[in-house]
Amino acid sequence: MQKSEEQGFLYLFYGEETYLQETAIKKIKKQFTELINGINYILLDETNVNKLISEMEVPAFGYDKKLIIVKNSSLFKKEAKKKTAKTQELSNIVKDYMENNLSTIEGSCVIVFTEQEVEKNELYELINKNGIVKNFDKLKPAVLVQKLKSICEAYKVKAETQTLDYLVENIGTDMQIAINEIRKLIEYVGEGGTIKKVDVDNLCIKQVEAVIFDLTDYLGNKNTKGALNTLYNLEYNKEPVQRLLILIYNHFKKLYFTKLSERLGKNLIESLSLKPNQTFLTTKYKKQAAYFTETTLREILQALVDLDANSKLGQIDLQLRFRNCFM
Repeated sequence: MQKSEEQGFLYLFYGEETYLQETAIKKIKKQFTELINGINYILLDETNVNKLISEMEVPAFGYDKKLIIVKNSSLFKKEAKKKTAKTQELSNIVKDYMENNLSTIEGSCVIVFTEQEVEKNELYELINKNGIVKNFDKLKPAVLVQKLKSICEAYKVKAETQTLDYLVENIGTDMQIAINEIRKLIEYVGEGGTIKKVDVDNLCIKQVEAVIFDLTDYLGNKNTKGALNTLYNLEYNKEPVQRLLILIYNHFKKLYFTKLSERLGKNLIESLSLKPNQTFLTTKYKKQAAYFTETTLREILQALVDLDANSKLGQIDLQLRFRNCFM
């Protein structure tokens, strides 16, 4: 039977939601009266993970246990990420050492591995059997909205679910960003106040991807002024033009796939490879795809490809031509 988090000594936390990972680590840290870096608190990563075994062997001078946190070690790296033979060998060595010294480790260490992605290799299976493995995926929008509503209520601030839905659509589902933005809004309206959509527009920093949706709406409605203002604002915020070009290309590719999926009766979530926390975007893609014909979308994609190719050949000024691509 797997131990509870309060009793654990071996952890593997992974997933894209780093805020929840860090929150879990803070709870583990509270088990220690104090943490002294280099004594009973050790931080390792891919550059020095080869020291992990020696750190497990050396007792924490003056303390019962030491906390070892290993971040992005590559010990669980997926094959698709071109795991090297050296990394695989180290992963196996660590697994073998832990397997042969579990009782000793439990008495002297608390070890936390944190990763974005993991492969269920032998080290993973060892931790899963003897410790605690948790996947911290990005929260689905509806779950995140409820958490934000709870924060608002704690500060006696009102916020309609529709307003918080709009906030999440524009800032994304990264919980740390969401908490930073909701705190900003709470401070702005004050106790007893109500957060409104206009407050989100005026105060919150939109994800670039959300701004691309705005840009597409302007283009679809033939609002040249709005589209240009959006591009100018992106430039003002020092977004690299090459990155914008890639984002816009990927966005219009998804609109094209949306058109194809609708015509062929395919599952749109699968066609767009949307993650569970992104399924709400299907409605937005369908709405924006309706602005264009398949032929127009193919022409836009080709224009973006040509723009990228010509800029790399030094034949055009990307900054200048980028603004005129859709006009």
